[in-house]
Amino acid sequence: MQHPYTRLPARSFWRTAVAEPDALDIADLWTPKFAIGPDDPVITAGSCFARHIGRALLEEGMHWYDAEPAPPGLSPAERSARGYGRFSFRTGNVYTAAALRQWVAWALGEEKPPEEIWQQDGRCHDPYRPTVEPNGFGSPDALAQARETTLAAIRTALAKADVLVFTLGLTEAWHDIRYGTVLPMCPGTVRGTYDPDRHVLHNHTVAQVRRDLAAVLDMARGVNSRLRTVLTVSPVPLTATATARHALVATTHSKSVLRAAAGQLADECEQVDYFPSYEIVTGFPYRAAFYEPNLRTVSPDGVAFVMRHFFDALHGRSAPVAPAAHPTLVAGGEDHWCDDAVLDYYNPHPDHRPLPPAR
Repeated sequence: MQHPYTRLPARSFWRTAVAEPDALDIADLWTPKFAIGPDDPVITAGSCFARHIGRALLEEGMHWYDAEPAPPGLSPAERSARGYGRFSFRTGNVYTAAALRQWVAWALGEEKPPEEIWQQDGRCHDPYRPTVEPNGFGSPDALAQARETTLAAIRTALAKADVLVFTLGLTEAWHDIRYGTVLPMCPGTVRGTYDPDRHVLHNHTVAQVRRDLAAVLDMARGVNSRLRTVLTVSPVPLTATATARHALVATTHSKSVLRAAAGQLADECEQVDYFPSYEIVTGFPYRAAFYEPNLRTVSPDGVAFVMRHFFDALHGRSAPVAPAAHPTLVAGGEDHWCDDAVLDYYNPHPDHRPLPPAR
């Protein structure tokens, strides 16, 4: 008797797809909905895990498009400290779909960013990317000019790109109810001053994440109808949660919401795909092998393994390459690039002695 399960491939069954193969031999985790050629401009944005994607594309000989390269005269360390070369534009980490929607709306003139600045020790800091200039800006005009440069880079990137790869990181976000904006970090943790009457935590739902992502795509396609999007979810857990839940429970909730929203949009839209970086790292066949001892930082081998699955699928290769095939993709720990890692400083456990946050 014929039924829908009669002729399914081996990858559709848990035993043959997951239980029987060696974990490193599990293949066909992603079937791309569209091709990405070596000359197709690809732009990237998202959480700290997303910073690896641009470099991996370049290593693979593909076209990662950097719309806001560093000005001449900066050393590699200075470029890195100022957020150049991490993503296709210098927004800093964009953890939430709401923050990406906000940046795109500002860039395309749909909304206007507030003029507020954070003053500290005679320097000016941007509330919406407080870590891109470690020492701040010399004046409000310099801050505004630098932000406009980034907004122009976003416009250029969206107009020229064939593909946007966006990595979703968090659902918890601090909103400034005075301006109706979303902030990248809770004020007072990195910079700024926390005001409980003004700064409110929102834990975004599946519907809200999907709505924000759809708004980004609608705005972007208004300037570039050919733009396609690959969504993915960061496997990096929350550093801390402000929801009163256990950190493990809060992380599971947040990543589940992001995964559901990304998958729903990909199912609904031909120009949107989902790549399972989250599943490749966190799936229990891998037994947390791709995490550093802190169970948060994804190891270089883990990042390389994720990107090999990405490129194998794009290039039609059926067998994944060993994790260390691209040892040059990353160097050092993930937490160095995660703005929210500073939250661990506020862990009150008496045996916990992290470094203080950079100011």
